[in-house]
Amino acid sequence: MDGLRVVPTWRHGRERLYVCLPDGRNIAWYDREASRVNLLGADREDDVMRALGPFITGPVTVGPPPVPTPAELARLTLHPDDDLAPNRPGEALLVALDRDPGPARRLRPDPRRRALEAEQTVGEALDRLDGAGWHALHSVPLPGGDRIHHLLIGPGGLFALHSLHARRHRVTVADPMVTVGRRDPRPLLRVVRAAADRASYALTAEVRPVLALVDPAAVTVPAPPREVRVLTDTQLDALSHQGGVLKPADVEALHATARDRNTWGGL
Repeated sequence: MDGLRVVPTWRHGRERLYVCLPDGRNIAWYDREASRVNLLGADREDDVMRALGPFITGPVTVGPPPVPTPAELARLTLHPDDDLAPNRPGEALLVALDRDPGPARRLRPDPRRRALEAEQTVGEALDRLDGAGWHALHSVPLPGGDRIHHLLIGPGGLFALHSLHARRHRVTVADPMVTVGRRDPRPLLRVVRAAADRASYALTAEVRPVLALVDPAAVTVPAPPREVRVLTDTQLDALSHQGGVLKPADVEALHATARDRNTWGGL
């Protein structure tokens, strides 16, 4: 059992020290606040305790992870109305168009339908990452009528994505302005960063902003924008190639928190 590593993490404000094999798998964790070492295999207790020796102060309880209490299980069971996981990409726009489809004939296409197409395209690309240990939430509502188009959570961290329809148009990104074709420039990167900041506050974890451009003819970025990553819909799988930021247990915990509508109500 040589080569065990001790990796500190924070979950909901509580420090945990994970004991990991060389391949990254967790075999135990030490909860300082509870003074408890949780073992995933009793045969590894001696090796785990040697690895944790420099970090443990005072007596500790050692054993398998405790069975959740009924109260803890109740917190894990969301009411269907509070669970955001079933949201489809563009859920808010789908609801709005269902309530108010607009006139049958209009001189210009309804911009909501272009926005919906963009969110659906990006959402489908993110949903394909699910098998690689990632979770995507769509149309996350924020107070004041705002929302996060997509929230991606996985081994490489957390990302708040804003979808932008750009089909067959040239896009210029000059922080904070974004210009699509001949339309007037918009300070869209401020919106993208603000959404990520609100997500970081709600989840008490770093959330990185991403602008996702759907089918642009060309993209010009004279200088890298501050903090915001600019990707096209065909480049989104690059996010899944990142790792080493979150352990699987932390990914699941953050996903459970993020999918609860009540998490976002106090922003």
